[in-house]
Amino acid sequence: MRWMGASLMALGLTACVGANGAGPGTPPPVAEGPCKNDGLDGFVGQKASAEVGTALLKASGAKTLRWGGPGMAMTMDFRPDRLTVSYDATMAITSARCG
Repeated sequence: MRWMGASLMALGLTACVGANGAGPGTPPPVAEGPCKNDGLDGFVGQKASAEVGTALLKASGAKTLRWGGPGMAMTMDFRPDRLTVSYDATMAITSARCG
């Protein structure tokens, strides 16, 4: 019974990994204010990476960055200090928006 609980716990943790593997590393926060969407469309089409994530944080003024890969579930809660960046199976950024 003990091994079953450990197996279920491990399964729960692996379910949190993106559908197509790990996404780009989330860089540490570099900004202090609420997020702004202005100018983020210029990042669409770029390859998702930690370096691009740092640039996105700086451009938006967001405190935190959340990557969203294909098929990943995300909470719907709104956070004015968070930037959500979605990317496709080729790691190309498809959208960047505050919240």
